Amino acid sequence: MQKYNPSSIQPPANNSSYYAVIMAGGIGSRFWPVSTPGSPKQFHDMTGTGKSLLRHTFDRLTALIPASHILISTNEKYAGKIAGELPGFSPEHLIAEPVMRNTAPAILYAMLKIQKLDPEATVVIAPSDHWIEDEAAFVRQLETAFRESAHHDILMTLGIVPDSPNTGYGYIHYGNGENRVKKVLEFTEKPDKKTAIRFIEQGEYLWNAGIFIWNVRSILKAFQTHLPAMYRLLASAPEVWNTPAEKAFIEKYYPQAENISIDYGIMEKATNVRVLPLEHTGWNDLGTWGALRKQLPKDDNGNAVLHAHTRLIDSENNIIRTTEGKKVVIKGMRNYIIVETDDVLMIIPESDEQAIKEYAKSFDKQGLLKNPQTRKRE
Repeated sequence: MQKYNPSSIQPPANNSSYYAVIMAGGIGSRFWPVSTPGSPKQFHDMTGTGKSLLRHTFDRLTALIPASHILISTNEKYAGKIAGELPGFSPEHLIAEPVMRNTAPAILYAMLKIQKLDPEATVVIAPSDHWIEDEAAFVRQLETAFRESAHHDILMTLGIVPDSPNTGYGYIHYGNGENRVKKVLEFTEKPDKKTAIRFIEQGEYLWNAGIFIWNVRSILKAFQTHLPAMYRLLASAPEVWNTPAEKAFIEKYYPQAENISIDYGIMEKATNVRVLPLEHTGWNDLGTWGALRKQLPKDDNGNAVLHAHTRLIDSENNIIRTTEGKKVVIKGMRNYIIVETDDVLMIIPESDEQAIKEYAKSFDKQGLLKNPQTRKRE
């Protein structure tokens, strides 16, 4: 995989009002047993590059946005992990939720803080656990989205030009037009195979990447319109933001916020949503072990290996991930996920990967997990 070199891309000179919020509160339960509630996938080196997904995301964004303008939204229990992954990261830039309340309240919390810092800010909301193969191409297109959003009352999202009728993603239906930025007509949740094929054939659909860009004025107006109770709850004391009083305010009022995603709460309701088709970036949300296998280097038989020393006989299209230096012999296996950690060994067909969360829950019910899965936020 291409390794990112931050010095190869120069930030624009007029980026003083560019900000980013990295969403790093998810559990990533489809990557169990490596990803657990105590140590989610964004804090792991999932791709064998020597850096965690969170570190890759942070470094990628600094090519466009000053590092001092990057905030990280997460649960307060992960504050120590973030400090370990990003040495020198200021605690003032950590947005720590006292409880998990999905993406809408987390984003509103972040926007109110940023508005207090810079009322003219334009912000990207970026997941912490995606992979981008061509970093430079991504940054160029992200800058286009920033320029479009900075002075227009729009809510921008990035859509991925699909290469297959994938049923694992939501889809964005957009309208025709000469401009690169398209009007969003409709969001569709993960479709069945027949519907996904129809979307691809029609040619006016994109995968929903969950990456958003907007100026703070537009998104706060959208909260007032579509989630007014949440807005009134968290915007009731503007004097607390970025002060010592913020923590006590959030601990008291944040748990009262509705548990709802930004997609359901705002993006699917607003009429000023636009999408920029993201092309030639090698985007992958790394949502499953199967998706990770496709991203990793593979041997001549399609096997991807992380950390193990292997002898693979008559075996094809497997992903093998173990603790460092484990010696593994596999014979006669095809299309399997084989994952070993200190206390778990999982061997399942790749076709069964959507059931991984249920396997983890079954161990949890027996009290056998070191870090019981209590709540999910994905």
